[in-house]
Amino acid sequence: MITKELIDRINHLAQKKKTEGLTTEEEKEQVALRTEYLKAFKENMRHHIEGIKVVDEKGQDVTPDKLKQIQKEKGLHQRHKD
Repeated sequence: MITKELIDRINHLAQKKKTEGLTTEEEKEQVALRTEYLKAFKENMRHHIEGIKVVDEKGQDVTPDKLKQIQKEKGLHQRHKD
């Protein structure tokens, strides 16, 4: 989960790295925090994309079949047909 504290700590370490440098422990912490951030970001993005419904100018659902299948499996948009 991306929290304000996580972002604040990442930013603090980035600023410290630019100004005075990091200890070995801080470098390891920075790598771990960035990895945690990227994992959470990717999960959030996947969740967001999986919830998208694509509609054309005429109002017809043109969501790709692969995405429709994922949505059906997850019970999103009541995709019980198709």
